[in-house]
Order: sequence, then C-alpha cells, then structure tokens
Amino acid sequence: MTETSSQAVPPRHIAIIMDGNGRWAARRSLSRSEGHRAGAGAVRKIVTACRTRGIGHLTLYAFSTENWSRPQEEVNFLFELLVEFLQSELPTLMQNDISLRVFGDVSGLPPASRAALAGVIDKCANNKRLCLNLALNYSGREEILTACRRCLDQALAGGAQPDELTPEKFAGHLYSAGQPDPDLIIRTSGELRLSNFLLYQCAYSEFYFTPVLWPDFDEAELDKALLDFAGRKRRFGGLDQKNRGQRTEDNP
Repeated sequence: MTETSSQAVPPRHIAIIMDGNGRWAARRSLSRSEGHRAGAGAVRKIVTACRTRGIGHLTLYAFSTENWSRPQEEVNFLFELLVEFLQSELPTLMQNDISLRVFGDVSGLPPASRAALAGVIDKCANNKRLCLNLALNYSGREEILTACRRCLDQALAGGAQPDELTPEKFAGHLYSAGQPDPDLIIRTSGELRLSNFLLYQCAYSEFYFTPVLWPDFDEAELDKALLDFAGRKRRFGGLDQKNRGQRTEDNP
C-alpha cells in the first residue's frame, strides 16, 4: 500500500473522548452538573463544526459502563440532560441532515432516555450528511465479546464455519457496522488513554490528545486537531514507493 496523505484523504470518521467537565466546573467553583451542561454546549458546537467541515461520521463517548459507579445524583442528571439535549436538538439535526445512532447497550439505559433516543433515531433515519454516534452505556471490551458471542451463535446454528470468519464479517457484528473505522480519535483534558473506547475499531486510528477541557473544546480547537491530522503519514502497515525496502516504524 502506498503512503496516504491526510491532506488528500481528510478524516471520514472522528471519535472524541469528551473528558474534563468536572475539572472545568471545579476550576470555576461550580457544580459538576454545571460542568456537564457546559459540555453539552460543546457537543452542539462540534457536531455543527464537523458537518460544515465535511466529516461524515462523528462518535462521541458520552457514558461508559464504568460511569455507573458515579454518584446516583450525577448519573440521574446526565440522563436527564441527555433527554433535554435530544429534544432541543432534534430540529437542528433535521435541518442539517444529521442522523443518530447509539453505540452501547441501550437496554441498560433509563426508560425516558431509551424513548427519547428511539424517537430521534427514527425521525432522523433518512438523514445523510453526518452520522452522529453517541456511545452510551458503552464498553469496548463488551462490544468485542458481544460480537464474538454472535459469531459463535451463528456457528452453532450451522450458519457459519469458524474458518469463514473474516475481519469484515466480524466488524459486521459491532455497533459500528456499516461505518468506517475512526481515522482520528481525540481526547480532551490531557489524559493519555483510551478508557475502553472503540478498542477494535482503533487499529489504525490516529490519536490527538489535548489539555483543553471538553467544555472549552470549540471549532478552533477542532481545527487544530484536523491540522495535526493533515500532517500525519498513514501507511496502514505498508510502504510508500520512495521508501520500499527501507525500515519504517510500521514495518520493522
């Protein structure tokens, strides 16, 4: 495979670990709830910015399976905020041709959240400009295990043989089925880890870490990430024509 310039191939899919709402609030002597509400404002900005920049897929890590261990009051507020966000943003999603999908175990969400999600997903089903994925009650490890169980179920039912399983068929059992893997994964707040996010899909993703807290991550910060991405050389395990035969980081 020849070297691919990010300038020639802009990211089709951006995934963001939205981190730092609590710290943003603490620095301003505000409640964590106020930090989460400010984070919802950043979501609005970034969804719109991705649409105008031609990004086809945006995945936001909104609530992990580990987040259930937070204080119940905070968890309740987060799902109330989710319902409020979905209701208020539906006209914008429709106007801007944005569809909605969920990555995660929806059955574990509060009933009001499930109903709100189902309603917006249905109304936006035919929108094509941008696919917005919300990772809710999400675990990358559990996603992989669930896909494995589905493959085993098929094999046991006689519908498939183990040697027929391919990466493409396996990916068809993931939440992201039908979408490209993320080209760029962004994490805000300065933390340098994936936190169980898109573990299978990130095999060749580029990573961008920024100390900016999520509520402060705006269009200008997104453009910094896109500019950094544009300078990356993506070989996907291959060599460019000029360096064939030479040792590279991807090809020892």
